[in-house]
Amino acid sequence: MRFLWLTVLTAGVWGAEQPTFYKDVQPILERNCVGCHRPGEAAPMSLTSYREVRPFAAAIRQSVAQRRMPPWHADPHVNKFANDRSLSQKEIDTLVAWAGSGAKEGNPKDAQALQRSFSEGWSIGKPDVVIEMPEAFKVPASGTIDYHYVVMPTGFTEDKWVVAAETRPLNRAVNHHIIAFIREPGSKWLAGAIPGKAFVPGKGGEAGATAFLTGYAPGTVPDQLKPGQARRIKAGSDIVFQLHWTANGKEAEDKAKLGMIFARETPREEILTLQAVNTKFEIPAGADNHPVDARLTLQADATIETLIPHMHLRGKAFAMQVKLPGGEVKEILRVPRYDFNWQLSYVLSEPIRLPAGSQILATGWFDNSANNKFNPDPTKAVRWGDQSWEEMMIGFFNVSVPVGTTYTDLLRPRKRPQAGTGSGAGGLD
Repeated sequence: MRFLWLTVLTAGVWGAEQPTFYKDVQPILERNCVGCHRPGEAAPMSLTSYREVRPFAAAIRQSVAQRRMPPWHADPHVNKFANDRSLSQKEIDTLVAWAGSGAKEGNPKDAQALQRSFSEGWSIGKPDVVIEMPEAFKVPASGTIDYHYVVMPTGFTEDKWVVAAETRPLNRAVNHHIIAFIREPGSKWLAGAIPGKAFVPGKGGEAGATAFLTGYAPGTVPDQLKPGQARRIKAGSDIVFQLHWTANGKEAEDKAKLGMIFARETPREEILTLQAVNTKFEIPAGADNHPVDARLTLQADATIETLIPHMHLRGKAFAMQVKLPGGEVKEILRVPRYDFNWQLSYVLSEPIRLPAGSQILATGWFDNSANNKFNPDPTKAVRWGDQSWEEMMIGFFNVSVPVGTTYTDLLRPRKRPQAGTGSGAGGLD
């Protein structure tokens, strides 16, 4: 029935005038696909020319008709997102009709001037600065690999304002994630690490990191901030790579690199990354729709810009809400079908201004049953853990705040004013 419908669609929409690659298809692929489907990127095939695209015409038809590609998991009935990668119905109809009518090349003179330019090896464009691990880490063929950290001095002699940042692995086959943190001068975090050398700390994880800069995980798209917004790296800071590798049966090597593009002038707003997180949960064995909640209260005014759900292999669905100080609750994101292989961020078309005292509420639903084909073991209860066969429940979100606002301002509860002070504003704990 599906292919009968596609045949009818091909005939009905286009009639005698059939779409061609250069006139109709290439502009759609350029806008929506070649960011990943080009040499050196994560997608398994390049789609930058007719010669490359033609062998995959049938696969493209099926993928777009079923809305599996481009990957986009937000419910369209809950909010609008500036980086929505889903195709319009007209674009889907065009690709389906083209593939169903012989995938014709057409006249190369119909090709439009490409509107996007890419820097080889980077999604953000050519970086102003690249920081790269000096030596690769040898990933064993088997076993559990602890999180490793690599401290990389920046050598910056003045504050830098970052408008775009991207981390990239050398070997995606074994790299689960990279997070680039900013370690400010004077921090004692990872004091025993030798710069440039992979280091496994004691308990404490990333506690002590001053700020999240950027990260890589399967399917991520690096943030590129709006004009007037940036992340600050103070003079003398270090970059700390947090690296998570997963053995896949073969010995391998991997290392991380970070590219950054700097603002040309001081921004009006800083971007900080926060998280509503729950580490104290247990998902029962066999449970097919187990909810886990998390929340975070803002102690200062902020504007939510971007939402980033994070779970592991049992993640099924995700939702985020805001609760205003007066009690009103608004749903801001719903992901009905979470996919661990596509760690997407959702940039709000209209950022949400939240006054101090607002709460960010997150709920993740987990499928720990045998029906989940990705489930490592449905016979065992699951708790929080670093490894992919364990679970996490985090609602990351980026906020914009006035320059100079700190994480402490946003997160540390303020003291209530003492009777008789006459002040209305207490100090920080």
